[in-house]
Amino acid sequence: MTDDRARAVAVRAAEVGGVVRPTRLVREGHPRRAIADAVASGLVMRVRRDWIASPDADEYLVAAARTGTVVSCVTAAERLGLWVHTHPDRPHVAHPGRGKISASAAVVHWQRAIVPRHPDLLQDGIENVLMTVAACRPYEEALAVWESALNKDLVDRRMLERLPWTGQARRLAREATAWADSGLETSFITRLRWLRLPIRPQVWVEGHRVDFLIGDRLVVQIDGGHHVGAQRTDDIRHDAALMLLGYHVIRISYEQVMNRWPEVQERVMQAVAQGLHRA
Repeated sequence: MTDDRARAVAVRAAEVGGVVRPTRLVREGHPRRAIADAVASGLVMRVRRDWIASPDADEYLVAAARTGTVVSCVTAAERLGLWVHTHPDRPHVAHPGRGKISASAAVVHWQRAIVPRHPDLLQDGIENVLMTVAACRPYEEALAVWESALNKDLVDRRMLERLPWTGQARRLAREATAWADSGLETSFITRLRWLRLPIRPQVWVEGHRVDFLIGDRLVVQIDGGHHVGAQRTDDIRHDAALMLLGYHVIRISYEQVMNRWPEVQERVMQAVAQGLHRA
């Protein structure tokens, strides 16, 4: 019977994410003796006095439990599938508790949560992730994360507007939209906002979706690594159709946008100077 109860503890720990407080299991009806037996038999491991984990538990959550922190900022954003410009070289965590954490092991954010954190939580909720991102990253990078969250419906815009943001987060809550499919689009629009021209992403023109339409007639397409073979042939055909209809098409690469932006900006500026964006 004891073995069955210990196994039940291990099964439940896995069901709730692999890392759990014993007090939660006790509240759910698991005897403390069964939890101790599960630890003793190696079915779960004791991370700290107040946390246990499955042997194959998520290493980020285990580390958070061990150090009394919460996975947050760009690390949590990346884990949620949001657009992050670069992979962080160290985990980003928030709200240190009683555990000790080396400054070289993680980037620690001390902001007070904008949405209260439940004590059993080991990864921040989306609103707190956005809060820490806003405080941590430059405007353009933070905006890409915020717009990615809106685009994926992970957060409601009306709710964002009601939260008491401060600092850069207040601006992001006001300016972020749900229309950008990627951080690449966010960067493109943000960097050309000074032109004071309408820049619309993902517009349907003549049966195809274009990446950007600047003004009425200037189309900008960003090619990734998949623009080869049949895809490339379709792109050329569509470009020709657009130009015959009076559009001007500029094609640029992902690498140019991210690493050689002055080239991209110069090309767009020259097209605008010639009035190629006008109907």
